[in-house]
Amino acid sequence: MTRCLNCGADRASDVCEACGLSSSAAEFSLRKRLLNRTAIFVLGALAFVAASTWYPPLDLDGILIFIGILFFLTLGLAIWLERRALRHAEVEAMKRTYYGLIPVPWLLAVLLVANGALDRAPAQIEVARVISRFAMAGAMPSRRLVVTSWREGHRIERIPVNRNDFDMFRRGDYVDVKVEDGLVGIPWITGVSHH
Repeated sequence: MTRCLNCGADRASDVCEACGLSSSAAEFSLRKRLLNRTAIFVLGALAFVAASTWYPPLDLDGILIFIGILFFLTLGLAIWLERRALRHAEVEAMKRTYYGLIPVPWLLAVLLVANGALDRAPAQIEVARVISRFAMAGAMPSRRLVVTSWREGHRIERIPVNRNDFDMFRRGDYVDVKVEDGLVGIPWITGVSHH
């Protein structure tokens, strides 16, 4: 006895008694839902990247690496799930896991926006020296100042800046970095100015 690819009910014959779909129709229905939910997941990942530029967290690189790993693992799970559905293999547990991962980028995007938008604590000014600069072109260009760290256990900080700030600072300059604690404890950068 196998489960229906569409509704997950136990199926003893080719036609599911719970939803009335044949195994081929259930496979088509599952694949259609996978495609739609994958689109929602990809849009969520893009929304997360966009949200990370509005209130840029201090540990942005680590957060982007985490969301990148999550993105590719989730897409890999979707591909594996689709391949198993083609063979009419058992997919119910994988399907539930995949569906559970769909809202994660959206939730993380909302968390980052709320962390910055609802933070009412005054900014702390940290003095740092510019070690180097990093710029990456693309659809969403990234510009960072690599500065000495003021946090214990960290040697450097990569501060996201806009184009004007990036062009204004040179190696060896001392800068004031305005840091906020964040509503949920994720420190974020509000600006950089000359010391």
